[in-house]
Amino acid sequence: MSPWKLDPAASRLRVPQADQLNNYSEIAMRHSNIRTTLYATALMFGFAAVPLGTAMAHDAAGSMQKATDNQTVPDKAADAWITTKVKAEFGTTKGVSATDISVSTNDGVVTLSGTVSSAAEKASAEDVAKGVKGVKRVDASGLTVGPAKY
Repeated sequence: MSPWKLDPAASRLRVPQADQLNNYSEIAMRHSNIRTTLYATALMFGFAAVPLGTAMAHDAAGSMQKATDNQTVPDKAADAWITTKVKAEFGTTKGVSATDISVSTNDGVVTLSGTVSSAAEKASAEDVAKGVKGVKRVDASGLTVGPAKY
C-alpha cells in the first residue's frame, strides 16, 4: 500500500510522513533486490546453457562427419556428376526405363536399384552405367527383373 494518499477534502495529494517514506523505500529496495536476483539467476542459467549447446553441436557434427564416410567435396561432386550422367544416359538409351531405375554413387561405385522388365534391360542398364567416365564399378544387385510395365 502506497504512503501517498489523496485527501478528498483538500483535493490534493497528502505527502507521507518520514517514517512511512522509509518503510516505502525499504519495500522498493526489497523489490529491487528480488528483481536483481532474478536477473542474475536468468543470466547464470543462460550462460550455463552455452557450453551445453556447444557440446551438443559438437556431437552432432561428429556424427554428421561419420555419416559422410570422410568423403571430400571433390569426391562428392564427382559422385553427383556420375549419378547425373548415368541417369541422363538411361533417358537417351532405348530399351532402358530411366524412370524405374534408381541410381546412387559413392566413391565411383554406381548402385542401381528398382525393377526392370527383362534380364536384357538389366544387362543394358549395367553396360550403360559402366560406360560413364569415372565409374569404377557397378552394383546392380538391387535391380530386380519383374513383370513388364505398359
